[in-house]
Amino acid sequence: MKKLIIAAVMLLVSVSTFAISRDEIAKIRVGRDGNFVYWDENSAVLQSLKDFVVRVTDEASVDFVPADERVAVFDLDGTLICETAPTYFEWLLYLHRVLEDGSYQPSAEAYNYAKEVLKAVETKVVPAEMDWGEAWAQNAVFVGMTLDEYADYVRAFSRTEVEGYNGMLWGEAFYLPMVEVVSYLVANDFKTYIVSGSERQLLRVMANGVLQFETNHIIGSDVETFATEQGETKGMDYVFKASDNIVRGNLLMKNLKMNKVSSIAQEIGIRPILAFGNSTGDFSMFQYTTANKQRKGLAFCVLADDTERENGNPTKAASIKERCADAGWHTISMRNDWKTIYGDGVVRTPNTAVSAAKAVPDASKAYTIDGMPVSKPYNGIVIKDNRKVMERK
Repeated sequence: MKKLIIAAVMLLVSVSTFAISRDEIAKIRVGRDGNFVYWDENSAVLQSLKDFVVRVTDEASVDFVPADERVAVFDLDGTLICETAPTYFEWLLYLHRVLEDGSYQPSAEAYNYAKEVLKAVETKVVPAEMDWGEAWAQNAVFVGMTLDEYADYVRAFSRTEVEGYNGMLWGEAFYLPMVEVVSYLVANDFKTYIVSGSERQLLRVMANGVLQFETNHIIGSDVETFATEQGETKGMDYVFKASDNIVRGNLLMKNLKMNKVSSIAQEIGIRPILAFGNSTGDFSMFQYTTANKQRKGLAFCVLADDTERENGNPTKAASIKERCADAGWHTISMRNDWKTIYGDGVVRTPNTAVSAAKAVPDASKAYTIDGMPVSKPYNGIVIKDNRKVMERK
């Protein structure tokens, strides 16, 4: 199998000197007492969180929870990182792979489905079945990559600009107030987990070195993996060889809704006492956390209601807020509770639509580096070597 080399060349992006880099985000620390700087000092919901943490960490409190049972779970997209520019990072990665990566030859099925996804993003009308359909299609176009090759691909794409914002790359598009929440809970001896619908390998790349989650505390949608020389042999009948590598197969499970609860029960084994999300896809996780009869739990839902610093949707936010209030869950207003979202140097621009340039690459144009054929550059990313996609039967 030819090795896919993903090279990051000079990024022709205009990044503000005031933008907060991944390294700077990784240094955000909130002490046990809660010295938050990115939240409004009068935020009632933040005070509710702090009061809860004080109670469960105080051995004299009736609500005290031992450190090994202090579990907090976080969704990623829309909870910890931007999902509105104009859609999920994962979906944009798929569209780039199929519509812009000249080194990859998509099937007619992949191309046609990518057009459907693009239409859904542009019109903001997403069919109910697309959560599963997009996840399946997305992973299918990366079948056959080794785990390292896929990680390099994701890492390279994370260095592209976030459409609709000046001064921010995708790998830096974290909500700074929520980065503080994670840090605050870690300082108070919580075990923190990501429980997301995004693919697990992708989550590991995006969070690594930035957010305070251990690699084995990252739970997402899963794909099949197998050895490079395994062929059609079943895993129970195959012995991994020294010459083998681990490659990606097709989607196994989309980690949304009830599947999040199943993942928590199976992989963590401890019922959370704190849950953070942003959509109805997190409601099962909220219910599982707050319906615990042995330990009092709280749920917090982030509302994208800011239309100046974020591509907010006040109508949708109001609907979710009402449903959360009925269930007894807390809501976090981007507009009212946060001093900043991405940092003062990041500015939202009026045009947040998917780039009109997204189209099938022009096969008549050849791009080379050192004589090797590569794809047309996309924000500085070039991909060497063509590859046949392995199909797992």
